[in-house]
Amino acid sequence: MAETELQDVEMLDAAEEGSFMRLDAAVESALNVLPSNTDAATSFSLYGLLNKAQTAMGKALLKAWLKRPLTDLESIGERLDVVEALHGDAQTRGDLRSLHLRGLPDLGKLCGKLDKQRISLQELCLLYRASAKLPQVADVIRAHEGQHAALLAAKFAVPLDEAHAPERLGKFEELLEAAVDMARVPDEYVISPTYDAGLGEIDSQKREVEEQLQELAEAAAKDLGLTLDKNLKLDWHKQGNQRLRCLRITTKEEKAVRKQLQARYQELEVKKDGLKFLNKPMKAAAQRLQQLSGEYERRQAELLAQVVSVAATFGEVWRHVSATLAQLDLLAAFAEVAAAAPAPYVRPTMLPSDTGEITLRGSRHPCLEAQEGVDFIPNDCVMKKGQTWFHIITGPNMGGKSTFIRQVGLAVLMAQIGSFVPASEARISVQDALYARVGAGDCQMRGLSTFMAEMLETAAILKGATASSLVIIDELGRGTSTWEGMGLAWAISEHLCQHIGCATLFATHFHDLAALEGSLPGAGVTNLHVKAAETESGLTMLYQVHQGASAQSYGLAVARFARLPTEVIEAAAKRMAELEPGTTAVGAGCSAQQQQAGQQQQGQVGAAAGTAASGDGGAADAAQARELLLKFASLPLEPGMAPEALAVALQQHAIELCQ
Repeated sequence: MAETELQDVEMLDAAEEGSFMRLDAAVESALNVLPSNTDAATSFSLYGLLNKAQTAMGKALLKAWLKRPLTDLESIGERLDVVEALHGDAQTRGDLRSLHLRGLPDLGKLCGKLDKQRISLQELCLLYRASAKLPQVADVIRAHEGQHAALLAAKFAVPLDEAHAPERLGKFEELLEAAVDMARVPDEYVISPTYDAGLGEIDSQKREVEEQLQELAEAAAKDLGLTLDKNLKLDWHKQGNQRLRCLRITTKEEKAVRKQLQARYQELEVKKDGLKFLNKPMKAAAQRLQQLSGEYERRQAELLAQVVSVAATFGEVWRHVSATLAQLDLLAAFAEVAAAAPAPYVRPTMLPSDTGEITLRGSRHPCLEAQEGVDFIPNDCVMKKGQTWFHIITGPNMGGKSTFIRQVGLAVLMAQIGSFVPASEARISVQDALYARVGAGDCQMRGLSTFMAEMLETAAILKGATASSLVIIDELGRGTSTWEGMGLAWAISEHLCQHIGCATLFATHFHDLAALEGSLPGAGVTNLHVKAAETESGLTMLYQVHQGASAQSYGLAVARFARLPTEVIEAAAKRMAELEPGTTAVGAGCSAQQQQAGQQQQGQVGAAAGTAASGDGGAADAAQARELLLKFASLPLEPGMAPEALAVALQQHAIELCQ
């Protein structure tokens, strides 16, 4: 396990105990939870948006929290209380972030070094300075007088005071003050000569030899008729492992005193910066200084090992301090994000899982609205078990369906890590898992086609989702034939509604799925569509979500936006009219009246198709799909299987599935 992963585990161990929301790699990718190499800006990911922590510990904790959101109502409520308190007290939030948390060292990393006793004296001094800041942080927290003042004091001020008590970090500070030569910090970090009698004796001898060398250098300068520290310098000569004190003179000055040098001095080396030399008394003193320096360094190393060994006994205290400051830093960052957002964030009202409600008024996508030049259009999402628990969203390409379902998923995730959410009102029942089936992509290295990868993700949802899970599906069944894909999408939707009962947001271009609202009464299926304005020149996206199903997907209009050749679009519209009689394609060059008539005609055809889907042909397809799902559900598969293991298992049981 990498060091950063160890730090994340330590942070989680120090955080609230209890279960966590299940997330997988598909969700992290679909919702852009963590940053990727393709992000053009830090705010493209949720991590980048929320990453306003001032310390390295806070940043590490954010990643850990995003991977494992809470499901315990009390723990979520505590986090939200802290965020609410700091959100409403800009003075306390600013003082904590700017004056006290900023500049703190990476305590998590230093704790790891302390445990291994591989920490330097300079790093111990970083801990010493951090310890001195703890009372100041506690004082700022106690100065808060809001509704949640008692919680802030109990959660942060009291633990920091206990850690900084005289018998705990007070002893740590005393150790460093006695052991470190503070007068030489920050130029160098060494053990103080007063800390050990033996070290003090060696240091005293070193000083005497250095004074002797200074006197010999002044005598040499007088002998050569030069001025010490002007045209004659005390320098160091390195040769192998030796490092001796010597004299250095410039090449220009050397010519004037060449005879004296050759007569009474030993030349060591000649370089561009001059000639290095010394005489016999200086050489003896320099060698003695080198000997004493070696003894001094060895004794320093021995004493440092002793100091580190004693300091390591404070490791548990420092880990507790690190976790406490990380949580304070991150929750203050959540408050800062909410306060600095382009539109107000709101504290979500968290409800028990069995409440079965996700209500978001004026919901926005947190990452998209943060982009420069974006004027985001908010939408409502009302999901109530038994009423509107399964949303089927249809409408034009590029109309905002994917954005809508993702922003709901992000709001739930943000709420369960303890953050405010981008909405004007939020009521969210705790979800035990978040699943996503979004996008298309194959994996040639594992031998998976695009459709197979899609089915594997869907299988993971059907195996792992519960009635308290949130499922996000953006297109399903598009990697195979139209009616086969339609049958799968229908059967999977029925299974999610009738057998699992999870909250689901399903964005699709299978308009016949709209008939599920009538064929599954009481299951909570509801149709939504994204609005678009039709004109003679084409289609204008309004990015508004409304009740009801959409008449068409306006694919040709999007193709026209993409600047496909006109003849290609016209040919596509003609062929589409042959395959789907009564259809007039928006964006194929027809008039507004023709478009409106075509849309009405298509609505009638779509309604007929929806009826047919529940009739003979559609019923047969749905029955076959349901039979396949029942076979799949009976396979000996474990929830949470890795995609590679799931693919191997499916290959082993392929014959059973195809019978």
